Amino acid sequence: MIDHIVLVKFADTTTREQLEEVVARFKALRAHLTGVVDLQAGINFSEKNQGYQIVLSVRFEDRAALEAYGPNPHHQAVAAFIRESGRVDSIVSDIEI
Repeated sequence: MIDHIVLVKFADTTTREQLEEVVARFKALRAHLTGVVDLQAGINFSEKNQGYQIVLSVRFEDRAALEAYGPNPHHQAVAAFIRESGRVDSIVSDIEI
């Protein structure tokens, strides 16, 4: 299995409503992906977050499912919304478990 973890940092002008919409769109992805064991998304409340406000965690069955995720049109639509909402930076981590 593969754990795919994404942290996203947004501009100061990004609203709480936009952050909540990003989380909702991340969660809605599950219905459009194959090979997903678990998907969690939320607003990062840690005081040690270094400005990364959104966390996405997806557990995929295997690397093939992870590789299919990137080009998936539903994922691409969420990525576009994130850019439009003021994305400044992101960190992606993939580990085999």
